[in-house]
Amino acid sequence: MILRQSRFIHQLPVGPGQILVLHAINYVRLNITQEVSDLLAFFAEPRQVPEAYQALEKFLSYDRDTLSRCVQSLVKRGILTEQSPEEEIAAFTKELGQTYGRDPIALLERYRREMREGSEPYWAAMSPQGLPDIGTAARRVDVVLFGDCDIQMESDFLRREASKRGLNLVLSATFPDDLSFASEHRHDAIMIGALRARHEIAGEVPARSHPQKPYIDQVRRILRELRERTSAPILIDNLPEPTVQPLGLAERGLRGHRMRFRLTNVALAETVTEFSDVHLIDVAAALGAIGSEHLLDDGHMDFTHFGSPGWLLQRPQTEMTSVHHAFPPMTPLVQWVHGDPYIREKAMSQIHMDALVAVLGIDRKKCVIVDLDGVLWPGVLAETGTPFAWDSTRSGPFSFAGTYFGIHEALRCLKRRGIVLACVSKNDEATVRELWKFGETYPRERLLTLDDFVTWRINWNDKAENIRSIASELGFALNTFVFIDDHPIERDRVRQCLPEVDVWGENLFGLRRALLNDPRLQLPRITSASAMRTDLVKAQLSRQKLQAEMNEGIYIQSLEVKCRMQRVMSEDDLARIEELFQRTTQFNTTGRKFTIGELKTLLSNPSADLFSLHVSDRFGDYGLVGAAVCDDHAELLGFVLSCRVLGLGVEHKFLKYMIDSVAARAKTVTARIVETSRNIRVRHIYRDNGFSEKQPGLWRLETGSVSDLTERVHEEIRV
Repeated sequence: MILRQSRFIHQLPVGPGQILVLHAINYVRLNITQEVSDLLAFFAEPRQVPEAYQALEKFLSYDRDTLSRCVQSLVKRGILTEQSPEEEIAAFTKELGQTYGRDPIALLERYRREMREGSEPYWAAMSPQGLPDIGTAARRVDVVLFGDCDIQMESDFLRREASKRGLNLVLSATFPDDLSFASEHRHDAIMIGALRARHEIAGEVPARSHPQKPYIDQVRRILRELRERTSAPILIDNLPEPTVQPLGLAERGLRGHRMRFRLTNVALAETVTEFSDVHLIDVAAALGAIGSEHLLDDGHMDFTHFGSPGWLLQRPQTEMTSVHHAFPPMTPLVQWVHGDPYIREKAMSQIHMDALVAVLGIDRKKCVIVDLDGVLWPGVLAETGTPFAWDSTRSGPFSFAGTYFGIHEALRCLKRRGIVLACVSKNDEATVRELWKFGETYPRERLLTLDDFVTWRINWNDKAENIRSIASELGFALNTFVFIDDHPIERDRVRQCLPEVDVWGENLFGLRRALLNDPRLQLPRITSASAMRTDLVKAQLSRQKLQAEMNEGIYIQSLEVKCRMQRVMSEDDLARIEELFQRTTQFNTTGRKFTIGELKTLLSNPSADLFSLHVSDRFGDYGLVGAAVCDDHAELLGFVLSCRVLGLGVEHKFLKYMIDSVAARAKTVTARIVETSRNIRVRHIYRDNGFSEKQPGLWRLETGSVSDLTERVHEEIRV
């Protein structure tokens, strides 16, 4: 392959070591370092690739993989091309001239929109990207951003924050009234900043009107239209709380200035629950925790702009004409923002990236393993004799012991989220069991016992080996674990032996906050299955022990499996059913990911069916583990089953129940198998239950007339 620099590329020096690359046709703009500019200069003459990489390695002192990824990225942007200058012109001419009778300028604008990256030029605050940035091997995450200055100013800080977390974040930004942009750009998620209707909240409104209504109406309209265009997760900012008020202390009641914005945020929190996979970013709380006065400009210039005070330090000198070039020295303002004009953008980029990581499940952790001595209680339990020497008459629960109580409570919260707990401790297990007790006056509702852990290794073995053993027992990858230990030697040992495991414990005082706030330990929604995951895992471990003692047939029979199958009639289980369709890959007939909105529509259609399957056995409840959707034409659009019940045979009972139920209204049931790389186990489900394949992937079953069938809403049978 021969590559060369595009004939439409222009390079403009914009600062020390910074060059702005502009593409005259697609309007791609890239702020690059001198070394990337040198690479482009290398391709000023046509070069044979990959042969040219050998010379580039010597020229730029980067490895071939980084250079190759950088070159590929520049090709995708049109900055480098395989085409000759004549071929480039011919290609653009063909692109703009293939739809006769249409405005070529409009087509050119559409092409530019599709290629667009970053924010609006006026608000761009971009650091130059070097070869490692452009040639990154990090996981790519594409985000479309809708907003004005408050969030668009943040775009490059988001990219940098993502890079710190090992992610390649590609942002494309536009205004909130340009929602068609979502249909034109690849995206994994959407972010929405503060909307312009916020200015109306502080305005004059009739006595019986709600000041927040225009804002909430605009939010609903935007979310409704976006949901028609995309099913991707949406993150929407709430509004900052004002730091000053027009009438000061005289602002009273629910219509006071600050209270109007608080009530808008309350209404906004309720509004997002009307839409599937929409998540609220609590900007007000985030800014308040850092110090809103230093991050909002309402104390400087406007009650509802809610920009950063530092933005005044970024304005071009040409705007000084509006004040006759007689503006006072800005030293006090520099001090107010602690010398950083981008203090707001840096803070909010962390908050937004935390939310994005949580919503997309990036590097999500499944299990937290804790040491005992020095983490859950002070000292060595075998020496102190009790976890604490606490007495409510001696000190309250918010004194020194409260530091440990808080860690216990945080871990209990993780358990409620669906994160399972385990412990590894160099100790005698019998001694720990005997001494791990809390008296009647202790706040037991906040404290952990051994029953809260799914498994443990309390022995004198190497902790790294114990962690490896737990990972094998649970069947979790090592990169889904967090290990907490107060001893630096133990932490270092685990880091060296198991680099995939996240190791914590350096700061006991920051541990509770880290456990509660780390985005990798958060789920966007807690379902019933999430909340009971500890019990599910414990039951599964008991099954594994039994299975190892007998053959498969006897094992299945000994489980005494029970199924409860039903047509779903209420919205109570929709979150769990959505989770099944979103996350199940092995037993998933079509790979279709139904959203809560689509499931609600099905519920409202009397001619369609939504089925659910609950399974239990003598060890416990597996929970809601199966779901299926049948449309009003008696076609099974989707059929999923959790991997935790694969091999029990329940899928055949569930399918028979669905067929019998649909037979009341249809003589023929159809179903599809859409093959994916992971759904091998489901491909014969219809063949094995009497269906005939009419064409590749399309299966049909004649149910016949069933005159005596009554609709079964709830049934319990033995497998």
